[in-house]
Amino acid sequence: MGFAEHDAAHTARRMRDQLVHRGPDDAGLWVDAAAGIALASRRLSIIDLGPSGHQPTLSPSGRYCLVFNGEIYNHRDLRELAESRGHAGWRGASDTESLLAAIDSVGLVKALQGSVGMFALALWDREERVLHLARDRMGEKPLYYGWQRGVLLFGSELKALQAHPAFDADIDPEALPNYLQSGYISAPRTVWRGIRKLMPATTVCFGSGDAGSFPEPTPYWSFLDVAVRGHEEPFTGSDKEAIDSVEDVLGQAVGGQMVADVALGAFLSGGIDSTTVVALMQARSSRPVRTFSIGFHEAGYDEAQHARAVAQHLGTDHTELYVTALEAQRVVPLLPRMFDEPFGDSSAIPTYLVSHLARQHVTVSLGGDGGDEVFGGYSRYFRRRQLMLWKARRSFPSIAVRAASLASHFLSQCEGRTAAEWSFRFGVLASLGGCANSLEWYLACNSAWTQLPVLTQRPHDTVRQLPCETIAGLHPVEQMMAIDSLRYLPDDILTKVDRSAMACGLETRVPILDHRVVELVWQMPMAWKYRNRTSKWLLRQVAYRYVPATILDRPKMGFGVPVDEWIRGPLREWAEDLISESGLRDDGFLDPTPIRKRWQQHLQGHRNWRDSIWAILMWRAWRCDQRDLASKAHHVLDSQGLQK
Repeated sequence: MGFAEHDAAHTARRMRDQLVHRGPDDAGLWVDAAAGIALASRRLSIIDLGPSGHQPTLSPSGRYCLVFNGEIYNHRDLRELAESRGHAGWRGASDTESLLAAIDSVGLVKALQGSVGMFALALWDREERVLHLARDRMGEKPLYYGWQRGVLLFGSELKALQAHPAFDADIDPEALPNYLQSGYISAPRTVWRGIRKLMPATTVCFGSGDAGSFPEPTPYWSFLDVAVRGHEEPFTGSDKEAIDSVEDVLGQAVGGQMVADVALGAFLSGGIDSTTVVALMQARSSRPVRTFSIGFHEAGYDEAQHARAVAQHLGTDHTELYVTALEAQRVVPLLPRMFDEPFGDSSAIPTYLVSHLARQHVTVSLGGDGGDEVFGGYSRYFRRRQLMLWKARRSFPSIAVRAASLASHFLSQCEGRTAAEWSFRFGVLASLGGCANSLEWYLACNSAWTQLPVLTQRPHDTVRQLPCETIAGLHPVEQMMAIDSLRYLPDDILTKVDRSAMACGLETRVPILDHRVVELVWQMPMAWKYRNRTSKWLLRQVAYRYVPATILDRPKMGFGVPVDEWIRGPLREWAEDLISESGLRDDGFLDPTPIRKRWQQHLQGHRNWRDSIWAILMWRAWRCDQRDLASKAHHVLDSQGLQK
């Protein structure tokens, strides 16, 4: 890479300090100019708050240098492992030091396989002159990397990479179709050409001969193997034994994640997932656990009352905040910069608000994310029509697919609520008929856009192709759960939680995604996940041991805000400006005709196109934000004589 030490240090600091929100407590830098490597970090101090937790960190042997984001909950086990291999003389009590000593003792892969935690890391091997990047098993912590003008860039958020002078802001033309299909950009793709997301549970290595190339990431753990093995070797005990096992393993995960040298609390919505986590926390705490929830005055969006009932029963130290529509709407302009690429999940708004509330009292908050994917909670898994279509998807005759497509197109030209509804239904059927595998089918069933409103309809790879044949033997619901665990969970849910919380300087932890919990629950047959028309049956039984069913049993609510009403009302002017005919044409990627059609149907109340319109609005808001950033960057570079 060959850059001078001074320039490398200056550039690395500039990249590092784009992430001050992720690490407001400390900053570090390490440069090896001869090797052409610079590592920089921002630290949110959680364990071992003193200087011994400072990063970047050199290993005891001096061979490795590490920057690390996340937590290793069983790091004391790694210390014992390192000590058994002859390590002695600890500087402090940080998990970073424990992990690095384990890497020094048994190598990176074995150290990761022995770790229980969430993390993204960069490890420079000074002896082999190889850079290793690694990410946790389920994808709780993010890691981006890629080549720009011959320089390998990597970091926890895209804004850090964009701060490097070699960064070329070239949009990947495949990113928009990918985004519109799901409401997020699925890994390993990002919105930028040449930049990737590292896949969960993998490592990737770059040596001196890898300039400009993308070596294939290597898995050190496999969710697919876990799912298939669990299906082939199911749990065979009684109901009570299954419930006891889940309570024990999930309780261990919760207890391990309660370790911190700073104030700790939990998000509480009053639903099954967060209630179970908080109940297990309270059972392990000698004082009331701090819990947090937010409420909305709009009917159908207020979970605070349910959280309050759970908190009172468990005896937690509960804080709730009712948010006005205006306060929630003020978050909207923050979203493009928070996520650095288009992100269409509107529940990022309440997630940011509850994180902001919690950060005023604690530095770490546990949550119940992952419960739906692991235990089977989404209503879409059990819709009779969807399951029937799943079984019939391979037998759709081509003439029926063609007829559905023509009917959808004809009805899209008609006015009125009924025409809009049936146009969408026929469009879904047409999409299903063209699906090659279960992944494409599942995406078609749940996509906000059945026909993508992009200007260039050339063949494109819209999704990372999963090895669907691997999960073909699973129950249809389990196949959907597996697809969500590999795509929707890391690329939407965990992305939302990480960016929203870290924007507030809050660390979030997700005990349900402890890999030991995941491995156990995937051994449980479907009868323990869905029974008597009840989803998440097994997790509910654990929760009922702490909170009465009379408090917990209620219709499932999504963690959302009424953006469908907002864009018809107080946000209408903002929305109109972003998706005006001229704005859409100037964008250069979008076809205005279908978008304006849906927008008018939404305004007139013919259909609630909330998700599809919000996805377009977030794309356009991100595009406008990037133009503002580019303008400011050019001004700064010009003033410093650094224009590329």
